[in-house]
Amino acid sequence: MSRWVRVPAPVVDGLIVALAVVDVGVALWDLGTSTGGVVTGALACVALVARRRFPLLVVLLVLPACLMLDLVVAPFAALFTLAERSRDRRLLALCAVLSAFASTVPLRLDHFTPDDRAWTVVNLFYALAAAAAPVLLGQLTQAHRDLGRRLTEVEEAREHERLLHAQAVLARERAQLAREMHDVVSHQVSLIAVQAGALQVSAQDSAARQGARTIRSLSVDTLDELRHMVTLLRASGGRATELTPQPTLADLQRLVATSGISAQLTGDLPEDISPRVQRAVYRCVQEALTNVRKHAPGATAVVDLWHGPDGYGVTVANTPPTRSALPLPGSGQGLVGLRERAELLDGTLEAGPTPGGGYQVRLCIPAH
Repeated sequence: MSRWVRVPAPVVDGLIVALAVVDVGVALWDLGTSTGGVVTGALACVALVARRRFPLLVVLLVLPACLMLDLVVAPFAALFTLAERSRDRRLLALCAVLSAFASTVPLRLDHFTPDDRAWTVVNLFYALAAAAAPVLLGQLTQAHRDLGRRLTEVEEAREHERLLHAQAVLARERAQLAREMHDVVSHQVSLIAVQAGALQVSAQDSAARQGARTIRSLSVDTLDELRHMVTLLRASGGRATELTPQPTLADLQRLVATSGISAQLTGDLPEDISPRVQRAVYRCVQEALTNVRKHAPGATAVVDLWHGPDGYGVTVANTPPTRSALPLPGSGQGLVGLRERAELLDGTLEAGPTPGGGYQVRLCIPAH
C-alpha cells in the first residue's frame, strides 16, 4: 500500500483507463463489433478519467457498457472509487446491485428459455459477489485512511498535553524557586543590610563606617535585584511543590536567636505534625521576623506557637519601632507566598497592625 501512495494520481488514472480500453477491446472481440457496444464502451473509458471528482456519475455512466459488454475493469474501478469516497452504505449497496444486474440480466428476458433464466439467476449471485468486492475494498481503504488521520490527531493531542504538562511543571518550579529565593536569600541579605546599617551608625572609625556603608549599599542593590528576579519568576509560576531539604520546628529556636532583633519563642506544637505544616510555620516566622528587622527597627517580637482541638499555628507580634526604618527595597511577595502556603494546607493567614502600634502575623492551620 505504501508503494502505491508514492505513485502520482495521474499515472494511476492513466493506467486504469488503459486497462479499461484493453478490457473493452477484448469484450468487443469476443462478442463482435457493434455500434452500441463501441459507444458505451468508449463512454465508460472516458468517464473513468473523472472518477475521483464525480464517482457516482461515473458509476452510472459505466452501467450502459455493462449491459452491452462483459466488462471487469471499468465497473471495478468505478465502484471502488465510489466506496472509497462515500459514507452512504445504502447508496453503495444500490450501486453494487445495479452493476450486478447490468452485468448478468439481458435486455430482453423473453428470448431466453427457462433454463437460461435459471442460469441468469445463478450468474446474478456471482455478479453480486464480484460487485461487492470493490465496494468492500473501497470501504477498507477509507477506514484505513480515517484511522491514519485519527492516529495523527491523537498523537498531536498527546504532544500538546506533554507540552502543557512541561509548561505546568516549569511554572511550579519557577514559583517554588521564587519563594525559596525570597524566604532564604532575601532573609540573609536583608540581615546583612541591617547589620551593616547599624555598624555604619555606631562605628567610630571613618574607615569602618565607609566599609559598612559599602556593604549596606551592595546589600541594598542585591535586594533590589532579588526583588526583580522574584517578581519575574512569580509572574510565570504557579503554586509549587516543596523542595528538600527544608527546615522543621527544630530550627525555630536558632532562627529566633539569629534574627538580629530581640525576640522570644513561646509555646509549642505537637511533634507529629506533618513536614509541610512545619515548613509553613518556619517560613511564617522567618518572614515575620525579617519584616520586623526591615520595617520596625528597635522593636521586640514574640513568637507564640499554639495548638488546640481545632487546629494549630503560630502568632508573631512585635512592638512599635523605636527609630526610623532604613529605606530597604521590598518585593511585596512575602505575605503573598505565606498566604499561598496557608491555602495549600486549607489554612488562613492574617496580618495587620495591632492597637498598640505594632504588627501581628497569625497563621492558622486546621487540625485535619
